[in-house]
Amino acid sequence: QVQLVESGGGSVQTGGSLRLSCAASGRRLNDYALAWFRQRPGKQREFVASVSWSGNSQDYADSVKGRFTVARDNAKNVMSMEMNNLRDVDTAVYFCAADRRGGKMAEVYDYWGQGTQVTVSS
Repeated sequence: QVQLVESGGGSVQTGGSLRLSCAASGRRLNDYALAWFRQRPGKQREFVASVSWSGNSQDYADSVKGRFTVARDNAKNVMSMEMNNLRDVDTAVYFCAADRRGGKMAEVYDYWGQGTQVTVSS
């Protein structure tokens, strides 16, 4: 079992920045690919970013490329995501997820955090 806890959400103005963190416990994090998903009001959960087990490979949704940066520290069992130039459409609950296989499909991921709210307003 892997337990995931997100932190760092909050309210920010358009163009601002936030840093999300995901702390893992229960198993060695470097056995798992990690990802961020988000769920906007009235929408399906969607892929935001992922990072491979080694941290050497990242993938991003087109909507956040160039603005969000995902990273992980296996020694500390944490994943982070720096979010810059935030837009109103980034308002969502952000979830971290872990799975041995990884990818962009939410249904693949076995382990999920409880989510953290990000609100962007002009």
